Amino acid sequence: MNWLTNFVKPRLTAVLNRKDTPDNLWHKCKGCGQLIFQKEFVANQSVCANCGHHERIGPKDRFNQLFDAGEYELLDLPKSKDDPLKFKDHKKYTDRLKENRTKTGNQDALQVAVGKLGGSVTVITVQNFFFMAGSMGVGVGTGMVEAARKAVELGAPFIIFTAAGGARMQEGILSLMQMPRITVAVDMVKDAGLPYIVVLADPTTGGVTASYAMIGDIHIAEPGALIGFAGPRVIESTIREKLPDGFQTAEYLLEHGMVDMVVHRHELRDTLVRIIALLTRDGERLEQAKRAASA
Repeated sequence: MNWLTNFVKPRLTAVLNRKDTPDNLWHKCKGCGQLIFQKEFVANQSVCANCGHHERIGPKDRFNQLFDAGEYELLDLPKSKDDPLKFKDHKKYTDRLKENRTKTGNQDALQVAVGKLGGSVTVITVQNFFFMAGSMGVGVGTGMVEAARKAVELGAPFIIFTAAGGARMQEGILSLMQMPRITVAVDMVKDAGLPYIVVLADPTTGGVTASYAMIGDIHIAEPGALIGFAGPRVIESTIREKLPDGFQTAEYLLEHGMVDMVVHRHELRDTLVRIIALLTRDGERLEQAKRAASA
C-alpha cells in the first residue's frame, strides 16, 4: 500500500477542489454575458439590469408575478394518453416524458391558474418552455380547452403566455390537430364576450404561432422575444437571401403591425390590468389602474 498515493493525495485533492460557493450563486446573462448575483436577478423578475435581457421563466414565476398578492389556484387538468403513437427515435417518448416531469415537476408543458388580477377574476395559462421546449401535444391542447371552459364558466378574461418550439413531433398528426381544437376553444371564449389576451414570450414558433398565438384580441410581446413560424436560419436557407437585422424579434413585429405592443416585464402586470379594465368596460378598475400607474 502506497500511503502517499492512496491516502495523502486524495485528501489534498479534496481540499484543493473544494467549492466555497454554491453553483447557483451567480447568473450569467445570455444577452450581455454579465454575471449577476442570483438573488438580485430573481428579485428583478429574471431581467438583466445591465442590458434588459428577459430570461425565460416558468409558470410558477409568472403566476407569482401577476396574480394579486401572488395568490392563485392551479386548475387540475385532465390527463391525456402519454404515448398514443408508441414513438421512439434514439430515446422512447415515454422516457422523455418521465425526464421532463421529474425536471419540472409538471405533468405537461402547460399550467393553468385562476386568481385575481387587479381585482378581476382571471384565468391565466402558461406554456412551460422548460418542458420539452413548451411543445404542443394532446396534453397541451386538452389543457387549453379546459382553461377556456373555465374562463367561460367564471365569466373571466382569458390570458395565455406562449413559449414553444411548436407542435410536438412525437405525437405526429395528433399534435397538429390541437391547432384547430384550441382555436375552437378560443372562439368559445370570444363568443361569450370575454377578452382573450396573448402574451408572446421567447420563443413563440411553429404551429403555436400559426394558430392560437395570433388570434388574440390583444397581442403583447416581451422585449427581444423570437416570434415566427420557421426560424431565421431555415428561412434564409430556403429563400437564399439575407434577412433584415432583428427579423422575427418582438420589436420587428411591432414595427410591421404583427403585435400591438412590446411591454417590459416590470410593466406587464399593470398593462394587463388596464387592458382587462378597458375590454370589460370596468370603469372603477380602470381608474384604479390609472392611479396606480401615476403613483
